[in-house]
Amino acid sequence: MTPEQKQKLIQLRQEVSDDLTGNILPYWTNLMVDNENGGFYGRIDGNEKIYPQAEKGGILNARILWTYSSAYRVMGDTSYLRIATRARDYILDHFIDRESGGAFMSVNADGTPGNTRKQVYTNAFFIYALAEYSRATGDKASLEEARKIFGMLEKHAADREHSGYFEVFSREWERIRERLIGEESDLTEKTMNTSLHVMEAYANLYRVSGDKEVGEKLEAMVRIFLDKIIDKNTSHLIPFLDRSWNSTAHIDSYGHDIESSWLLYEAAGLLNDRELLEQTAKASIAVANAAAEGLRPDGSMVTEKNHATGHVSPRKSWWEQAESVVGYLNAFELTGDEAYLQKSLRSWEYIKQNFIDRKNGGWYSYVSESGVPSGDKAGFWICPYHSGRMCMEILERVRE
Repeated sequence: MTPEQKQKLIQLRQEVSDDLTGNILPYWTNLMVDNENGGFYGRIDGNEKIYPQAEKGGILNARILWTYSSAYRVMGDTSYLRIATRARDYILDHFIDRESGGAFMSVNADGTPGNTRKQVYTNAFFIYALAEYSRATGDKASLEEARKIFGMLEKHAADREHSGYFEVFSREWERIRERLIGEESDLTEKTMNTSLHVMEAYANLYRVSGDKEVGEKLEAMVRIFLDKIIDKNTSHLIPFLDRSWNSTAHIDSYGHDIESSWLLYEAAGLLNDRELLEQTAKASIAVANAAAEGLRPDGSMVTEKNHATGHVSPRKSWWEQAESVVGYLNAFELTGDEAYLQKSLRSWEYIKQNFIDRKNGGWYSYVSESGVPSGDKAGFWICPYHSGRMCMEILERVRE
C-alpha cells in the first residue's frame, strides 16, 4: 500500500466514524425507541412521521440488535450496549416462539405475535444478531438462543437431498410454498438471498461458538456458493433457483453480487482451509468484477438488470451503495489494485452527496436516477445494518 492510499483510507475511516457516531446511530437511538409498548417503533416515513401502531418486523429488530451490539464491541460506548440490550430483551420476550421454536416474522405494535410464519431469512438474522450480542458481551443466554434457532433450521428447513435451505414455514414448521422476496417463477424453491444470510449467520455463530457442526454447515454453504450460486459463465450470482440449483430467473442483482463477494471471503476465512480460502478469494474478485456492471460514472450502483427484457432498474438503494464501499475495499485488500480502492471511495462520495440526510439525520432509503430521495427512513426492511456495518467494517479494516 502506498502512502497516498493509506492517507485516503485514514480519511475514509474518519469520515465514516463521524457519520456513524454523529448521524446514523443517534438517529436510530433518538427516534426509534418505543417507550410506550417496548422495543422499537416499526416505521418512520420519509417525512419523519413515526407510526406507533406499525407492526414490528423481525428483520428490523434483529438488525438493530446486530448493529448496536457490533457498535458496542467495536467502540466500547455503553450507550450502544443499552440499546443492544433493549433489542435483545425485546426479541427474547416477543419474537422467539417458545412453543414451536424459531422466531416470528413480525409482532404487532403491542408485542403480541403478528405474522407467526417462520421465514428462514428472518431466522438467520436472529442467529446473526444474537451471536453478535454474545460476541460483544460474553452473554451465554443469547448464544444459546442463537444455537436453538440454528437447530430448528437444520431440523426443519434443510434440504437433505440437494443441500441448502427451503424458504418459508408455518408456525409449526410445515413448509409453505410462497413467493416472498421477488421470485419470478413457481419453480423457485431456493434463493441466493436467503442462502447468503444463512451463510452470514452461521459464520458469526461459528466465530463465537466454535461449534463443530456449525462449522461443517458453514463450509457447506460456502461450497454451495462456489459450486451452485455463482454463475460459471458470468460470475454474477443466480438469484432464484429450483430445488436442484438450476436457475429460475433472468436477473443480475448488482448489490447482492458485491455484498456476497466480501461475505463469502469472510466466511471462508473462518474455516482454516487454505485451499478453500484461495478458491474463495478468486471467486470473490470475479463476483466483484461482475458487480461493477452496475456501477455508474458518479460512483453509484443501480439495483438490477433483467436479461429477459433488457431493463436496468435506475433506482438506487441505500444498502447497495454501502455494500459497494465494503466490497470494493475488500477487493483492494485482496489484490492491491488501485482501481478497486477508487470504486470504494467513489461509492462513499456518492453516499455523502446523495444518501445522508443532512437536515433530519439518518440516511435516505432510495434515490432516483436524478438524485431525488424517496421511501421510508425506517421500516420492515429499512434498518441501520448496511450503513452501520459499512462504517464498522472500515473502522476494523483500516488502522491508523
